[in-house]
Amino acid sequence: MLLPMSPVETDAAEPAAEPSPQRAAGPSPQRSAEPSPRPRVVGEREREILEATLEVLEDVGYDRLTMDAVAARARASKATLYRRWNGKARLVVEALHATKTPSELPDTGSLRGDLAELFCGFAPGSGLMDRRQVALFASVLTAIARDADFAAAWREHVVPHKRALSREVWDRALERGEIRADADLELFEAALPGIVLHRVFVLGDEPTPELVARVIDQIVLPAASRGPGS
Repeated sequence: MLLPMSPVETDAAEPAAEPSPQRAAGPSPQRSAEPSPRPRVVGEREREILEATLEVLEDVGYDRLTMDAVAARARASKATLYRRWNGKARLVVEALHATKTPSELPDTGSLRGDLAELFCGFAPGSGLMDRRQVALFASVLTAIARDADFAAAWREHVVPHKRALSREVWDRALERGEIRADADLELFEAALPGIVLHRVFVLGDEPTPELVARVIDQIVLPAASRGPGS
């Protein structure tokens, strides 16, 4: 509603101007209703978007992945994505974090058995035998080297969870007396996947249960159970 103008001061000798005719009073215009809050991206819709993110990551790699491409694959608007994730680094990290992980750790009674189960998987096509997971990890390596935001988010949100799973396996082996008390568990945790993935990415080997067994039997267990120079 327009505010009434202040009356204009006039000379006393001059008659005051007649007031302008007023418009008929009517109902005051109502303010438009506040927009309702936009729905959050949760539940099944969130899972669909995260799966679409992994599909695009697998198809084109991290460098060429865009929020537009993910939105198109998920049949969502880009605005929907930005309501939940502030950019592709956080979106990709969350998608990778949400990938399948064991609901419970293997407990075979031996370090060898636990490592074989953990890295060869509880079922065919999982763990290091999962070609999709290996391909996604290749994209992760590229992203870590080129995107500082991604690297920081990956190390904060994904690495601790994966390390905790591996550490529990090694802690149990230590309690059973299978490895020496002074073993550097931080080094041993990364030894098996590090060697296998090196042979896959650098040497072109296939990730097979036989390769995992060779690394366990010829490198990991001997190093963990015997001291230097034994």
